[in-house]
Amino acid sequence: MPKEKAERNKTIDISVEEGRQYLDRTIEINTPEAVEQILDKTILGDCLEVMPLLPDGFADLLIADPPYNLDKDFNGKKFKKTSDELYTEYTENWIRKAIHILKPDASIYVCCDWQSSSAIEKVLKKYFIIQNRITWQREKGRGALSNWKNGMEDIWFATNSRSYTFNVEDVKIRRKVIAPYRVDGKPKDWEETESGNFRNTYPSNFWDDISIPYWSMPENTAHPTQKPEKLLARIILASSNAGDVVFDPFLGSGSTSVTAKKLGRHFVGIEIDAQYCVWAEKRLETAENNKVIQGYKDGVFWERNTYRSSGSHIR
Repeated sequence: MPKEKAERNKTIDISVEEGRQYLDRTIEINTPEAVEQILDKTILGDCLEVMPLLPDGFADLLIADPPYNLDKDFNGKKFKKTSDELYTEYTENWIRKAIHILKPDASIYVCCDWQSSSAIEKVLKKYFIIQNRITWQREKGRGALSNWKNGMEDIWFATNSRSYTFNVEDVKIRRKVIAPYRVDGKPKDWEETESGNFRNTYPSNFWDDISIPYWSMPENTAHPTQKPEKLLARIILASSNAGDVVFDPFLGSGSTSVTAKKLGRHFVGIEIDAQYCVWAEKRLETAENNKVIQGYKDGVFWERNTYRSSGSHIR
């Protein structure tokens, strides 16, 4: 008998058989398609085979979370750690196939860890203009007896040209004010609220306010490397506008598409594994009526563990 979940465990882990109706919502592509045929769709297939069939210049924003250069099992599809040279070739292969998809003013974000970061930078620099390297403190990481625990990941931010979207006012972070400064008895650059004293600040390239999804969060799935919606929301709000198209060639369990939908963007995602497609489509169905993004509320990204709602912290 399968083990019964705890009541607070919200993890989405339904099987392909249980979620057949969700798999039926995906599409497969074998010939070139127009934008209208792929918009707001999950494409079941290998991105290396699918991307050449997609139309030119439809994506305003590319967000990619490719397999890192590590031994990893993705639902039976094993990615093997290889040499830096071969991983660089792999990276260049998928990036070259994605270039024609991008608009001239598109932005590109690629997730990686410290071991694959140099390869990602090398290839991005060859084809795009690198704007920044973001460091995400994801907190959770495996302990190590003979090395430092790996609790960080990199996200490279690049653009297709020097003309690009960056909505900095849409991605301010609300931080606690420890030593409030007043002028004539009134708050100076901060505000008093029932939840405490806060200041809205511009984000840096060090993101320490975003947790990885965990079992009690409705967005959580059984995917081994799922990115949080809060992280995707910051990227999407900063580097696209309402109605723009967000493209993800390594969709996984759907975080990019789901977050894009919640924020009023169009999306196109490619995922090679049917199981992950089921979870993505299940989440997209939920997003039709539930636009909540944990840790983001009323246009503000809340610092980790500072916003309280319904008796629990929103991270």
